[in-house]
Amino acid sequence: MATLSANFSLPRRSFELSLELEVERTTALVGPSGSGKSSVLRVIAGLIRPAAGRVALDGESWLDVDHGVDLPPDERRVGLLFQDYALFPHLSVRSNVAYGGKERVDELLERFRISHLARARPGELSGGERQRVALARALSRNPGALLLDEPLAALDAHTKAAVRAELQELLSELELPTLIVTHDYEDAVALAGKVGVLVDGELRQIGSPEELVSTPLDPFVASFTGANLLHGRTVGQENGLTKVQLGSGELLYSTDPGDGEVGVVVYPWDVSVGRAHPDDSALNLVSGEVASIVQVGNRVRVRVGPLTAEVTGASAERLGLARGGTVFASFKATGTRLVALS
Repeated sequence: MATLSANFSLPRRSFELSLELEVERTTALVGPSGSGKSSVLRVIAGLIRPAAGRVALDGESWLDVDHGVDLPPDERRVGLLFQDYALFPHLSVRSNVAYGGKERVDELLERFRISHLARARPGELSGGERQRVALARALSRNPGALLLDEPLAALDAHTKAAVRAELQELLSELELPTLIVTHDYEDAVALAGKVGVLVDGELRQIGSPEELVSTPLDPFVASFTGANLLHGRTVGQENGLTKVQLGSGELLYSTDPGDGEVGVVVYPWDVSVGRAHPDDSALNLVSGEVASIVQVGNRVRVRVGPLTAEVTGASAERLGLARGGTVFASFKATGTRLVALS
């Protein structure tokens, strides 16, 4: 397996993008808009020249500022999928794919199940079909690495799930170093075995999706991965647990150590909702009115005071949950993480 490596710094308008990254299989960078994600791809592809650094695929240097190496984009063995797919509107599907390289056109049209669209123009295609054409064009270059810029952002919700599954299968088959940038954490987790969180040009944390959820290094990583983040202050130890008082007065417990101002991290799927006050002393407890109820797939997200809980549809129906009703949200100390507040 080849390794794509990038180590560079690039001044941006309000921050410096500084990144050191190695990509072997599929890796995703997630973060808010304007965090520098797309700039990473453009540096690797040769569309932006950084102030300093190096980009290489195994031993092949594409960029080495110190040694005066800066290969143009067409000499870098990289396939780039733009966010809007950037298909040529005046060209047919076949001609768009052939733009990257003519040798594999028929093979790629067949592989992406778009042979029947060979004479069509991009304006006649659905979002999912346009994405397949753009991917086929990127692969027609026989790239050594693949770069995907928000590959699912242009799709409607109905199409997205199916295309995401197709893309996941494709990336697994290709076994190319692939770097995806996206603002959607769920897309990143579905497509990549390693995820990095990029904020204002800084890679806050990188690891498997499981590592980011189980041990977030800072409040932003925790909230970006879908956690509830409550602010509190540690007020001592009790029975080997760290005791934290929230600003609203509730006392919570965690198996994590902590000192001073901390963020209390708990994921919605670790929060239970009930009508009666639970008697289990091992549980953290927050009571409040149901502020909102939202169906998400086969689960229901319930907002209780400062917390969002995720329960089954059957549980929500059994409890008769409705906006305005008072319920108890509970979660275990072992599922409660503490992160330092900077």
